[in-house]
Amino acid sequence: MDIVIDTSALISVIVGEPERKRIIRVTRGNTLIGPGSIPWEICNAFSAMFKQNRLTLEEAKKGLSIFQNIPIRYLESDFISAIKISNQCNLYAYDAYFLDCAIRYKAPLLTLDKRLKGYAQDLNIEIMEV
Repeated sequence: MDIVIDTSALISVIVGEPERKRIIRVTRGNTLIGPGSIPWEICNAFSAMFKQNRLTLEEAKKGLSIFQNIPIRYLESDFISAIKISNQCNLYAYDAYFLDCAIRYKAPLLTLDKRLKGYAQDLNIEIMEV
């Protein structure tokens, strides 16, 4: 089964947050998919964690190594669809890319972002709970 995994879930796995084991368990044996923007979003999340003193440069380097070993099939975004979703839900295009992927590929969304989860439910996207 394809599962759209977002940045919040990936960061949880990479930095060892409490949901890590559950995310690995529910995704094992499935195909992780998502927009091609994911690597940029991971680095952006790390930079935000630097500002909050939650992550060191060495930890970020280790995290990138872990991230590079997570098999993800990157999908090309449908920018027209994503911008429509962005407008409809009043959210950033980067979040809309994940919703667009879930809709187009009829795949559940795995996210820890409560706000994104709410928009997904509004759009009748299946949510994968962890």
